[in-house]
Amino acid sequence: MQFLIADTFTSALARLATDEQKAVKITVFDLQANAATPGHSLHKLDRARDKQFWSARVNADLRIIVHWSDSSLLLCYVDHHDKAYTWAERRRLEVHPRTGAAQLVEIREAVVEIPVHRVVDAPAPPASRYPEPARSLFAAVADAQLLEYGVPAEWIPEVRAATEDSIFTIVAALPSEAAEALIELATGGTPKPRPVVAADPFAHPDAQRRFRVMNNVDELARALDAPWDKWAVFLHPAQRELVERRFSGPARVAGSAGTGKTVVALHRAVALARANPSASVLLTTFSIPLARMLRQKLRALVGTDAALMDRITVEAMDEVAITLHEQAFGRPQMATSTMIATTLASITNELGGTAFSEAFIAREWHEVVDAWQLRTWEAYRDIPRLGRKQRLNEKQRESLWAIFSALQQRLDRSAMMTMPQVYAVVTAAIGTDITNPFDFAVVDEAQDVGVAQLRFLSALGGGRPDALFFAGDQGQRIYQLPFSWKSLGVDIRGRSQVLRVNYRTSHQIRGLADTLLGDELRDVDGIVEERRNTVSVFNGPEPRVEIVVDADAERTLIAGWLREQVSAGVQPGQLGVFVRTRFEVARAQAAVELAGLSVTTPQPGVEAETGKVVLMPMQLAKGLEFRAVVVAACDDEVLPLQSRLETAGEESDIDDILATERYLLYVACTRARDALLVTGVAPASEFLTDLQNRSDTR
Repeated sequence: MQFLIADTFTSALARLATDEQKAVKITVFDLQANAATPGHSLHKLDRARDKQFWSARVNADLRIIVHWSDSSLLLCYVDHHDKAYTWAERRRLEVHPRTGAAQLVEIREAVVEIPVHRVVDAPAPPASRYPEPARSLFAAVADAQLLEYGVPAEWIPEVRAATEDSIFTIVAALPSEAAEALIELATGGTPKPRPVVAADPFAHPDAQRRFRVMNNVDELARALDAPWDKWAVFLHPAQRELVERRFSGPARVAGSAGTGKTVVALHRAVALARANPSASVLLTTFSIPLARMLRQKLRALVGTDAALMDRITVEAMDEVAITLHEQAFGRPQMATSTMIATTLASITNELGGTAFSEAFIAREWHEVVDAWQLRTWEAYRDIPRLGRKQRLNEKQRESLWAIFSALQQRLDRSAMMTMPQVYAVVTAAIGTDITNPFDFAVVDEAQDVGVAQLRFLSALGGGRPDALFFAGDQGQRIYQLPFSWKSLGVDIRGRSQVLRVNYRTSHQIRGLADTLLGDELRDVDGIVEERRNTVSVFNGPEPRVEIVVDADAERTLIAGWLREQVSAGVQPGQLGVFVRTRFEVARAQAAVELAGLSVTTPQPGVEAETGKVVLMPMQLAKGLEFRAVVVAACDDEVLPLQSRLETAGEESDIDDILATERYLLYVACTRARDALLVTGVAPASEFLTDLQNRSDTR
C-alpha cells in the first residue's frame, strides 16, 4: 500500500502549536508502520461526501484526516476535532476527467440570493447612473478548454462567472494547475493544456506538486520536520522538468523573484548527486552569506543522508577558487580594494596626472583590465569595452595602460593578488596542476557572476553534458556589468528556460515591483527573458507607497503600519525592514521601536534572532522572505545613491548605476509575501514616483 502525504497536510501541521506538532508526528509514524493499529481509533466520516475519508485520533482534540483506499493511505489534513471534520466534509479526492491527475477538490456551495422587499418603491435612477455589470473573464472559453486546464468539472459554472473582483476568491478554491492557468488566461496569456496521463493518478506531474509518496521513514521525517518548507517536498511540474532534464551543454533557469529558481538549483544538485553515485557536485553562488543559506536549505532537503551531503560541496565561488589555489600553489596574499585605490592614485600622481578622474580609472581597472585579466598592452588596446560607452582612442588607452601596467608590476613584486587573478591562475591550472574536483556545478544567483568566475566555471564544466547549470534573474543584477557568456565558452542558447509562476509574492506586490523593470530583459548574447506572462498564485492587499513631509511623519506612519500587521497576526520575526545603506538604519529602527517592537540586524549569513523585526540594508536582502516588508527612507539622493552617481566616470556608468539601483529596490520589495509599505521623505526618490503612478492606474 502506498503511503502519501498532501501539501494540505503539511500546511495544516505548520499552523499547530509545537507540542501539538510533536503529538501529530508520533501518530503519523505509527500510521505509516501500521494504519490498522487499534490505538488510532480510525473511523469513517459518515457526513463526508467522499466515503473514503477517515479520521485518525491523535489525542482528545486533534484529528488527522486520511483518505484510505485498498491501494493507498493519504494524509490529507490535521486540526482540532470540529475544524478537521468540517474540512473533510467540504472536500473530496477525485481523478480529473480530462487530465487523469489526482485532485483534492473543494465542494462548491450553492449560493442562494435572498430577495430584499422594499416597503416603498423609490423612483428608478437615470439609466446612466446604473453601474455596468462586471465582465465575466471566461464566458467565451469552452468547457472542454477549461477541462484541459485542469478545472474540476463541477467548478466550470463558477469559473465562467468569474470577474476581476472574484477571480482570486475562486482560484483559491481550485487545484493549483487550474488556478495558475486561469490567472494566466485572465492576464492575457495562453496557458498550456495539462498533460494527460492514464496510469497512476498520483504519478501525474500535476498531482506530484501536491502529493508525495513516502517511501521510507527518513522521507517522512524530512517532510514533517519542516512542513513550512513545502519546496523540499513538492515541486511544480515546470520545476521538476528542469530538475530532471538532461542537457547537452550549459543550461540556465531564469524568472522573476519568487518563481523558485533557487528551489530548482537545490533539487538539481541533489538529483545529479543521486543519479551519479560516484560524482562530486558543486552548489555555489557569488557571495559567502548566500552560500551559507544554500547550505542550510540543502540540509533540510537531504535530511539524514550524510553520504549524499558529503558529495555536494556548498561554498561561494571565491572560497572554492582560494581553496584550489592554496592546495596547488599556497595561500594567496590578497590585495584589498583600498590598497588598489591608494596605489592607483599614487601611480597616477607619479606619472604627472591624467585627464581622467580617479573614479573612471578605478572602474576601468576593476571592470575591464582586472576583470578580463588583461596583462599586455595589445590585449587592452584591442578589447571591446562592453558596457563602457565612452570611447577611448589609442593614445588615451596608452596613457591609461601606463597606470595599469605599473599597478600590475607593483602587485607582482609584492606577491599580492586580486581575486580575478586568483581565478585566472586556478583556471589555467585545471587539468594540469589542479585535478578538477567537481563533475557538476550548479550556480545560484547567476546574474551576478563575474567574468573571471564564469571562465573558472567554464573550465570546471569542460563542455560535458549536464556539467553546468545556472539559476538567476537579470532583474536582480546589482554587482556586475553585463557581458557575453558565449564569448567565454558558456553558450546557453536553446537551453534557457523562464519560470513564470510566482509562489512567494502576492499578485499586487509583484505587479507593483515589476513596474521597476521592463516587460522583457535581453542579455548581451541576445537571449530574452519575457516577464509579462508571470503570474502570482495568490491575492493580497494593495501595497502602499507613501511620500511624507519629514522623517517624523515617516516614523509615525511606519510604526502604525507595523502595529497593524502585528494586530493582523504577523509575528515580529516575519517582518522585514530594508533601507538603502547603513546610514538609514537608525532612522528605520526608531520607527520600529515606536511601534513597540525590537529589531535585530543580523550579519550576512547569520540567522536572525527570533521574535524580532529584521532590519538591514537592501543589498543583503537576497535569499530572504517575510510576510510583510517596509522599504524605508527612499529619499532623493538616497535612492539612487548620490555618492555612487558622483563616482560615475561616463554616461554608461550613470545608466548602469540607475539600473542597479532600480534592481536593488526591486529585490527589497519582492522579499514581501503579503504586505508591502514603501516610504520616503519629500523630495523622494524618482523610483517612488514611478511606483505611485503604477498604483494610480490600477
